[in-house]
Amino acid sequence: MAPKIGGTPPGAKHDYAIPFESVRTLLAKYRDRDAGKCALFDLDQDKGITFGQLHEAANRIANWLVGRGIGKGDRVAVLSDERLEKLIVWMGVWRAGAVCCPLNVEMNIAYIPELLGACDAKIVLWQEDMDIARMTQGVDAPAVKFAAWRPGQKGDDGADELFAQIAAVPATPECDRDYAADDDATIFCTSGTTDKPKLFLIDHLAHWSFGLSSIDQIGLTAEDRTLEFRSFGWNSAQGLSLMPWLQTGCTLHFARRFSHSRFFGWIRDRGITFSAGIPTVINMLLDRPTGVTAKDVPTLRLMSSSTAPLSPERWKQFEETYGLTLLQFFGCSEGGWVCGNRHYYRKIGTVGPPAKHQEFLLVDENGEAVPQGSEGEVTLGGPQCAKARYGDDGKWEDLSGQRVRLGDLAVMDEDGFITVTGRIKDLIIRGGVNVSPVEVDNVLLRHPKVHEAAAVGVPDRIYGEEVVAYVVPRSGADLTEAELREFCAETLPEYRMPKQVFFIDALPKNDRGKVRREDLKALWESEHAAT
Repeated sequence: MAPKIGGTPPGAKHDYAIPFESVRTLLAKYRDRDAGKCALFDLDQDKGITFGQLHEAANRIANWLVGRGIGKGDRVAVLSDERLEKLIVWMGVWRAGAVCCPLNVEMNIAYIPELLGACDAKIVLWQEDMDIARMTQGVDAPAVKFAAWRPGQKGDDGADELFAQIAAVPATPECDRDYAADDDATIFCTSGTTDKPKLFLIDHLAHWSFGLSSIDQIGLTAEDRTLEFRSFGWNSAQGLSLMPWLQTGCTLHFARRFSHSRFFGWIRDRGITFSAGIPTVINMLLDRPTGVTAKDVPTLRLMSSSTAPLSPERWKQFEETYGLTLLQFFGCSEGGWVCGNRHYYRKIGTVGPPAKHQEFLLVDENGEAVPQGSEGEVTLGGPQCAKARYGDDGKWEDLSGQRVRLGDLAVMDEDGFITVTGRIKDLIIRGGVNVSPVEVDNVLLRHPKVHEAAAVGVPDRIYGEEVVAYVVPRSGADLTEAELREFCAETLPEYRMPKQVFFIDALPKNDRGKVRREDLKALWESEHAAT
């Protein structure tokens, strides 16, 4: 009999397996439990910090911020790539009861001043090798740089660098600030490489709920050693890696970016038990096999895949190639985990049941719940969801108490597992019939010579829209349009068949690996403008 799993019904009370606690309480608890245990480890710098050292550093930063006039609830911007110092500073900001704004510095630098203004940052803490003049142009807030954290660093009142200054701050008395679950916690960015990013504000309970959903899906404990290689400026990395680390007191390892050549070495050398993953990484490891299998990395029991769809075929291929268990998750910036397969119960080809602390509901165009087994739009609610959003119009929108409509279409099966069928805006309406591009993608991806594929709808005089596909062949593959159409005809009915197949070197994607179908539509229009 299948175990009972799934989200929390809308409006129901949330049952928290780990009661809410603040950073003040958690860091003190882990110091007392095992002060010498490694808390955070920076793989690029090859250095870490223990829970005892982190407790002291966070408290010193909090006292320093209070001394600079930073009040409870004030916003503190942190401009840094993924390094140990960023997370130390972050813990100090929360320890002071302030709101951390870890803006993604890898995005277009032109947006940073506007986002700092939108955050109303009272102070900017920045990594020393960044172009701070450009980032803070027109921003009326003091900026203090930070360099490397070193254990036992001596104080220097005259230094202009953060860690030298905090070393001069007395460790006692400890900062007496704290925060409640419903206090503001973080302002973070959506992806912003090719579009102007949005900002979301969430409270500490949203973080806590997201982290507990991750723990439920992965089965993390204090004994785990986790690995993250994405930006902590994204909600996904915060909820999958940062919060479970805080909630369990495990050891979190991280790198500035994924490395194909170093990935399994990190896992082997550091005894990693769980690693974050994304489809781009999964595909890289499949297309350039490392020769590593589960027996070479015996500590690794699970990897995740999220931020973009992963086809069932690639999921199966990865597990067969590496002998590792993969869990597909589905999340969003405004609501954290939407769904997730569990370490104890999963279905390949689905994104799992609704996340434990997600108030998930599929609705029709009128906002009414659809029957189980019917397609509907994904809507979210509850404590995981954001409190406010800063949008393209340059204004903050209050989201408190609102149900979020994602624009994703999905179906729940008889066991409660969710299959995402596409996005409303991406649906192809051919002759009045809805065609999901994801379904066409998945059929194309089953062909052994296809590396990547994406279907889109383009204008058609007879049907209104017609299905076309853009395909990236595998390296060295001899692939023709006729061969692909014949392959698709074995599975797809005529009205869902790609009318044309165009071969392309690479699919356009955002920095989180999601295919930009609008760019493919624009490419088609530019190439067919005269026809």
